[in-house]
Amino acid sequence: MQQRYAAVLCVLAVLGLEAAAPGECELTRLLQDKLQYEMRLQYMKHYFPIDYTVPVQYEEVLRPSNISRLRNWTVSETALRYLWFHINSQAVLRIREVLPEKHPSWKYTWELCQLFDALGKEYSKYQQTDVEAVVADLVNLVHSGGVESRRKAVRPKALLDNCLKVMRMLYWVPCGWETT
Repeated sequence: MQQRYAAVLCVLAVLGLEAAAPGECELTRLLQDKLQYEMRLQYMKHYFPIDYTVPVQYEEVLRPSNISRLRNWTVSETALRYLWFHINSQAVLRIREVLPEKHPSWKYTWELCQLFDALGKEYSKYQQTDVEAVVADLVNLVHSGGVESRRKAVRPKALLDNCLKVMRMLYWVPCGWETT
């Protein structure tokens, strides 16, 4: 097992990708399981009124195209995963803010928050000084929640759809995920 992991690290180094920590891979795999299409559809669409939206900061919507653009600017994979974590943990909190405790999606979003909290422990070793300035600025902006940032109305399911798509982009190769 150790030799196989070392071989994967060597391949990633040759490809120029930065490896994700084993704990990070396990937690994101659990998160991927929790974000299955059927669950997102049931908890984030069917249990909400038609066309229901959540107000989020413009920067809290992270799409695959944003990741591609940042990769073109040669932002490191570690910094991109750091950004993904901060933006999507905030997005889940935004969804939870609008839910009453008796809502059918309450437990589901609580479980997502638990996974993001556990993942936060993995990311606690990173400092904003360790990532590129553009990523650090975005993370600061997302956490500031200031009125100066633009707001956007987004469907809860769309937030989690983007979360999953970007997570797969960032963790697919480093974690050795198979096609699901």
